[in-house]
Amino acid sequence: MRRVLPVLLLLHASAPLSSGAAGGLTSAPSASGTAGVWAHASASGEARVRTNASASTAPPPVPAPAAARPDDAEPSPASEARDVLLRRIVARVALAQVREQDAAWHPDQRDCAGLIRFAFRSAYKQVAPERLSTPLWRDGRGRPSDFADAEVLLQRNFQLLGRDDATRESLRTGDVLAFRQEQDAGPIFHLMLVVRPEDRAHAPARVVYHPGEKGAAVRTGVLQNLATEAPLEWRPVPRNASFLGFFRFKEWMS
Repeated sequence: MRRVLPVLLLLHASAPLSSGAAGGLTSAPSASGTAGVWAHASASGEARVRTNASASTAPPPVPAPAAARPDDAEPSPASEARDVLLRRIVARVALAQVREQDAAWHPDQRDCAGLIRFAFRSAYKQVAPERLSTPLWRDGRGRPSDFADAEVLLQRNFQLLGRDDATRESLRTGDVLAFRQEQDAGPIFHLMLVVRPEDRAHAPARVVYHPGEKGAAVRTGVLQNLATEAPLEWRPVPRNASFLGFFRFKEWMS
């Protein structure tokens, strides 16, 4: 059974990005607005709960940043090349969902954790398909699984990097922001995927996320705006008790 619970988040989403030529990303014109977030989580680690988010007031308009080209670094050794390519494709896939959600992404899987699973699986399918001979994720008991909800992704598949501003500045594409909101029905988890160019002077880091509501669009916004303009309970800052921290896929920790 799914129950809808109210949560509030203000995230001013700048113009979404779309895939460009030669693996780059270009800015696509879009109306600016306040993005409501739906959280996806469970207390048990398997059942999924979604909660609505709405906003009563919007933050001031923020100019759209220049076009971003995530992880444009030239690969050198084989291991580095794989790492760069995986991150690059995760960024492309995630940002492509802002424009139009891929038919290959099953509608029943479209929520915050589902976006991460879909982007990562798509990247491995292109770069290292042999890795998918076994499931990419671990379930709540640590067993290989094709599915892991937001809570289980954090517990079994991602590793905490930290919660401070310095960690935020060190994030790379594919890292995740995590929040836990306490509700009467139990804790609600929400994840946002980081997209950051290797050339940091080129464009700011962004977050990409699905709000969880059936039929909802994938949204994007500038990470720094989230840290400074969202209500405190949704800011990725140390003083926010609901902010769990910044996380990285365990297989990308080396």
